[in-house]
Amino acid sequence: MSGHSKWHNIQKTKGAADAKRSAAFTKIAKEIIVAVKTGGSGDPANNSRLATVIAKARANNMPNDNIKRTIEKALGSGSTDSYEAVTYEGYGPGGVAVIVEALTDNRNRTAPEVRHIFDKYGGNLGATGCVSWSFDQKGVLVIEREDLDEDTVMMDALDCGAADFEPEEEVFTVYTAPEDFAAVVSALEDKGYTFLSARVEMVPQNYVSLTDEGDIKNMEKLIDLMEDNDDVQNVWHNWED
Repeated sequence: MSGHSKWHNIQKTKGAADAKRSAAFTKIAKEIIVAVKTGGSGDPANNSRLATVIAKARANNMPNDNIKRTIEKALGSGSTDSYEAVTYEGYGPGGVAVIVEALTDNRNRTAPEVRHIFDKYGGNLGATGCVSWSFDQKGVLVIEREDLDEDTVMMDALDCGAADFEPEEEVFTVYTAPEDFAAVVSALEDKGYTFLSARVEMVPQNYVSLTDEGDIKNMEKLIDLMEDNDDVQNVWHNWED
């Protein structure tokens, strides 16, 4: 792997994430609704997409009651929530590759908002496929090192079906194929592991460094505003911040 620090990234965003916990739960609930409707089942054992979202919800400390209520809402005949998955690709300051994943009930609202943020902070919205070729989709599980034995965690992860394992000073990062993500999460949970983060991510094949202070500030603002947008679910980029 690139050596990009998952611990640094988690530390940097944890305070903001805690402050925005309600908004985060709302976004995850939207993902659960889409997963139930597209998968045709409220049972994660029969709906791999739902199992993946539930793993993400639990890693974000979303209460089980919230998860259950959201699934029931999606299954209910009176549910009128209808979201469409849309992915936008473009470039931030200094040529940083950016992928924005959204769930929206109105493309005509979301697309101009995303374009505006790109334009305002030194980037530009590109064509579909302009940067996604330089990312790999992977399940990413981050486990706090604490007093855990590195060799034991690595063997447990590989035994549970992980594809790769990366130790850092403060955390262990476990990588899976996207289709194996939910199964690996479940198997590691059965062994007693908990996660600082667990989700399917777009992982950059290489990273870009920014040295200009203006570019750095603009990139930070671009990411923050994208993540604050109600329609945006995930923002992936290859900035080595």
